[in-house]
Amino acid sequence: MKTNVGSYDGAVRFVAGCVLLSLSHRTLGSWGLLGLIPILSAVCGFCPLYWILHLDTKAWELAHEHPHRSHVRKA
Repeated sequence: MKTNVGSYDGAVRFVAGCVLLSLSHRTLGSWGLLGLIPILSAVCGFCPLYWILHLDTKAWELAHEHPHRSHVRKA
């Protein structure tokens, strides 16, 4: 299983999942347990929906990680 969730995407998923889980206790009831899905996809680094749609935020992140790195002088 190839990872397809980048670090920023994973962080947003994790926070959103935690928010849903916290809301499940107060307002959403058992529907809030759907917050486990983004948490698990963030922890595993794999999103089945991204796989179906051929999306890869990790590859995009790696390709655009340091666009100006060539200008940094090495000491």
